[in-house]
Amino acid sequence: MEKLLIIIPAWNEEEALPSVLEEIRHTEDLRADVIVVDDGSSDRTGDVALEYGAEVLVLPINLGVGGAMRAGYVYAQRKGYDYAVQVDADGQHRPKDILKLIQRMKDTKASIVIGARFAGIGDYEVHGPRSWAMRVLSKRLSRVCHTKLTDTTSGFKLADKTAIKLFSRELPAEYLGDTIEALVIAAGAGLKIDQEAVEMRERQAGEPSHGPIVAALFLFRALVAMAVAGHRRAEGAD
Repeated sequence: MEKLLIIIPAWNEEEALPSVLEEIRHTEDLRADVIVVDDGSSDRTGDVALEYGAEVLVLPINLGVGGAMRAGYVYAQRKGYDYAVQVDADGQHRPKDILKLIQRMKDTKASIVIGARFAGIGDYEVHGPRSWAMRVLSKRLSRVCHTKLTDTTSGFKLADKTAIKLFSRELPAEYLGDTIEALVIAAGAGLKIDQEAVEMRERQAGEPSHGPIVAALFLFRALVAMAVAGHRRAEGAD
């Protein structure tokens, strides 16, 4: 029987986490183990996760989502899971859509399937400079990954055994390392990447770790980094 692990990176998410874990527990036909990676929280995130029946991996300091997810992938790889899916602790992702990601992966033989917000389902919107940066990144990463991707900053992502092993070794700890850089690394390793349209919600409780302005700055930094990397690759080819 194939084994699925749900990895939930969480930093100070004691308010939102209970409803996320309850929804996972009551999602029909979803058979999965759950591990919450407590990313150096100063609140009761880890205790709440234990109270709701999840396994908990406690990081002594805050590493960010990339570092927390790498720890989760290491756990998944050591325990021999066939699939690992990242689910945010803020309630934005719908656990029932995990089944859609798994079916898409089986249909397309992809190693990574992204749950995409901007693929024709739902009314989730992003505005301003952040929206522009996300669109440009998606266009560039679509070329890198050799497939059309509309939501390359989505944290809702399913990985198979090959991707789990890769990310347990190479996933960057920096902000956006679990999304944009992860896709670049996967494409460089020759992994097939696909997406599935899903409906996402706004944060259900608590406060985001970064506001929209800071998030937009990180996205623009990612754009610059990709442009520099592309220029270096072009120079190396000359």
